[in-house]
Amino acid sequence: MASLADMSAFDLAGVIARGEASAEDAVRASLGRIAAGDGAVRAFIETFPDRALDAARAVDARRARGEAAGPLAGVPVAVKDNLCLEWGRTTCASRMLEHYRSPYTATAVRRLIDAGAVVVGKTNLDEFAMGSSTERSAFFATRNPRDPGRVPGGSSGGSAAAVAAGMTPAALGSDTGGSVRQPASMCGVVGFKPTYGRVSRYGLVAFASSLDQVGPLTRDVRDAAVVTAAMAGRDPCDATSADAPAAGWAERLDEPPAGLRLGVPREVRSPQNHPAVNFAFERAVMKFRDAGAEIVEIDLPHLRHGIAAYYIVALAEASSNLGRYDGIRYGRRAELRPGEGLAELYARSRAEGFGPEVRRRILLGTHVLSSGYYDAYYLTALKVRRLIKGDFDRALGPRSADGRAGGCHAVLMPTTPGPAWKFGEKSADPLAMYLEDVYTVTANLAGIPAISVPMGEAEEEGSRLPLGLQILGPAFEDLRVLRIARMWEHLRG
Repeated sequence: MASLADMSAFDLAGVIARGEASAEDAVRASLGRIAAGDGAVRAFIETFPDRALDAARAVDARRARGEAAGPLAGVPVAVKDNLCLEWGRTTCASRMLEHYRSPYTATAVRRLIDAGAVVVGKTNLDEFAMGSSTERSAFFATRNPRDPGRVPGGSSGGSAAAVAAGMTPAALGSDTGGSVRQPASMCGVVGFKPTYGRVSRYGLVAFASSLDQVGPLTRDVRDAAVVTAAMAGRDPCDATSADAPAAGWAERLDEPPAGLRLGVPREVRSPQNHPAVNFAFERAVMKFRDAGAEIVEIDLPHLRHGIAAYYIVALAEASSNLGRYDGIRYGRRAELRPGEGLAELYARSRAEGFGPEVRRRILLGTHVLSSGYYDAYYLTALKVRRLIKGDFDRALGPRSADGRAGGCHAVLMPTTPGPAWKFGEKSADPLAMYLEDVYTVTANLAGIPAISVPMGEAEEEGSRLPLGLQILGPAFEDLRVLRIARMWEHLRG
């Protein structure tokens, strides 16, 4: 039998259910891998060894009594540190919330725990999930397990690195503009962003509320399906959550869609991509074609406006959401100096609590919402957002009368335009960093499901760096996206 720390979540749950290993054994294996490897990777902000072992023993006790322990019974999971837990801290990797302790647990995490999963720790991220490299954490940078001199992607870089390094078989991240899929691509794991509303956002510290979605990072597509199914469904605490449960996904995963028709946007075949990305993408398209899929060239004419629209909408919402961190109700409070008043307290608390990238985004978001600029920037970005959604609706909607357009089951794209970059390489140029999300932000703007699966590798300076293939589908056709991704796993071998 393979090492427990190297098993997928699905296989590990099966081993525990059959009594071939205990939940405590599985959690000890995960904690051992964290103790041995996290000093170099730095995926975790905080771990809970004693509590995790107690939870594992409780799972074993339920099984011994013959009680149902859940589909993820005994499986160790990591949680991005912008998801609330009743224990430990919820810092968002920010000095603003460095000592914050949540009084409740996020719904997505609670549902995993109810399914038997054991939370072993909280993972690092770009501060308040604002970044693409996990260099912007207020505490430390996370390293890519495939090359410690390179970033793991972001903002869910800690969760991606934990899975890639074998510390946990699954981890939770949040995806506002690609923050699950982009680090999954760069670390060589699977990252899934469900349809907006499929998973409750209650307990996810808000960045951009109309874009944020909780999603899993896993070793394979089956695990992504199992973890998402455990979290999905209506939550009375989140008015945007949908009554769309996901029971039985794992059992239906290996049923490939009949008459598969895949759209390939002309816009993603770009000379701006790394040559290895273009090569691996064309190879992936060819493999699908050889397997019998119909490949259709499509246009997503507003794709090139996605970054601009995203960074206006997201930053406007961030400006509003982060206004609550004023040093009065909660968050870091600065020391008042003699003669200073409330305005100085607000200003210094926010200056001390927020890092430079968060401050930049708040200022930009406040600017586009200000009088005289609201119509020119924010309303225009909302119109472009609707046009982007229309592009996907046409590609993924009914087939045209001439049969040449529409009717696609899914759209294929690279996840990122290149592999992981070296630390500091893009830190001084925010625009270069933002452009790394060019292929991921549109799924969030349109609210559709998207998954990144390993596609190939780029060789740079002796390192073999992972690349990701992105598969996007219509809203609430999450299972279809997962089935096509599973088909790709079989094709890739």
